[in-house]
Order: sequence, then structure tokens, then C-alpha cells
Amino acid sequence: MADTQGKIMMKLRAWRLKALELYSECYMGIVLSLKKVSYGKSVRFWSSTYVVRYPESSISIGNNCSFRSDNSSNMIGINRHCMLSTHSKTAVISIGNHCGFSGTVIGAKEKIIIGDDVMCGANTLITDFDWHGILPHERKTSSGDSSPILIGNNVFIGYGSIVLKGVTIGDNSVIGANSVVTRDIPANVIAGGNPCKVIKNL
Repeated sequence: MADTQGKIMMKLRAWRLKALELYSECYMGIVLSLKKVSYGKSVRFWSSTYVVRYPESSISIGNNCSFRSDNSSNMIGINRHCMLSTHSKTAVISIGNHCGFSGTVIGAKEKIIIGDDVMCGANTLITDFDWHGILPHERKTSSGDSSPILIGNNVFIGYGSIVLKGVTIGDNSVIGANSVVTRDIPANVIAGGNPCKVIKNL
């Protein structure tokens, strides 16, 4: 028996997401232009991405990237909007072509470079600084240490993972869900855990 009701529900969902995408792209085009964020062709949004660009800093987005912030646009579950923020006048966020983000937060005080064809699973975090000093007397007055992050091409960062300061992730590697990446991960491996370690070669 044909599941007519199920087909109708799927079409309604597709129409809702398409309408949301069209609205979000128009809105975000205005936002990115006003905030002097450079972006390429066919950048897609589902709901708004929060963008804070520190004066004189740089945020750039390549072609054919997607940003999912609507909580049901990715059925694995998104619990927050995508966010891009720079925190010093020399900070750089550079995102390559054909990258996808779902509820991903990217915060840079120095530099975060993301290559082409990078996939960031839902609710991931990439940050190149501590946000607060470590010592008790520094926690309210300092943003802590910082060190650049480099993520290569064709990297897949799994659901809920955190990539911390000073890390390089090599081309084609996969970071398992809920990992905390505190050290370099070479190319062409699967890595996971807290702290994230190489599990096997691809």
C-alpha cells in the first residue's frame, strides 16, 4: 500500500526547508555585506548564522558552503545557531569551498584556516583560544592563550566534537563524534576520544 500521508509530510518538510533557505539566503546576504564578510557563490543558509567581526579582522567564506542553524534542518539534531566570531584586529577566519556546518561555532583570536570540502557535524566547536585566563586572577581579565588552527581538505569532524587551539588536522581525516582535539592529527586517519587519538589509518 502506498504511504500517501508519509509522502505528503515529506513534501511539506521539503517545501518548508526550501522557503526557509530562500529567506535565509536573502537575509544573510545583507548581514554579511553589512559586516564586511567576504563570501563566494552559492553559499546557503537555513536560518541565521550569528556573525561578529572584530574591527580590522577578516572573515571569508568560499563557494558552495552551507550553514544549517534550523534545529530540524539536519535530522541528527542541531541545538544552536552557527556562529562565526573574531576577537582581535588581526584575527582571521578563512573557510574554503564546498564546506558544510550544522550548529557549528567558530571563534578566532589569531587564525583558523579551513580547507575545501570540510564537513562539520552538528554542534561542533572550533576555537583557537581559551576565552578565559587559566589562573584565578586572570579569568575575568584575560582571554587566555591562543594558537592558530589549520584544518585540511576533505576533513570530517563528527557530531559534538571540539577542536582546540594550536591544532592541525591533515587532509581526508575523520574525527569521531564527541572528540576533543588537543593535538595534531595526521592526514588519512580516523581519530577519536578525549583527548583525540589516532585509531586507524584510512
